[in-house]
Amino acid sequence: MPVAVKRVYESVSRSDGARVLVDRLWPRGLRKSEIALDEWLRNVAPSDELRQWFHAQPELWQLFRKRYLRELARPEAEKDLQTLYRLAHQRKRLTLLFASKNEQHNNAVVLKDLLNGMRKPPTGTGPAALRATRIRDAAVRRR
Repeated sequence: MPVAVKRVYESVSRSDGARVLVDRLWPRGLRKSEIALDEWLRNVAPSDELRQWFHAQPELWQLFRKRYLRELARPEAEKDLQTLYRLAHQRKRLTLLFASKNEQHNNAVVLKDLLNGMRKPPTGTGPAALRATRIRDAAVRRR
């Protein structure tokens, strides 16, 4: 499951695979038809407060990562995070799209590390939680 990150303003490529926008806000100056989007997962984006804090202090990258991972453990992020894990395991390639000018330090990079197993998933999320959800949903359907 190769996961790539790419600025949403870059041109669409056949090698992108599933294209997922992981920003809370729609990118300025773009129409939906211009970016060939498969999913827009707003709830896996950092909160506005965290995003603005990091924009003002980009040298605090490690602290941003830590706070962002903590935010991903919140219930409101769970559904979109599960969708992201599902896409990563179902598709041959996944490209996480972001609008930030900082290509090395942004939320898509954190999500890529998370999907590639370089970071421990927030509690209650990740592949094990996805499996548990599928089992629970199958049991409910059988009733």
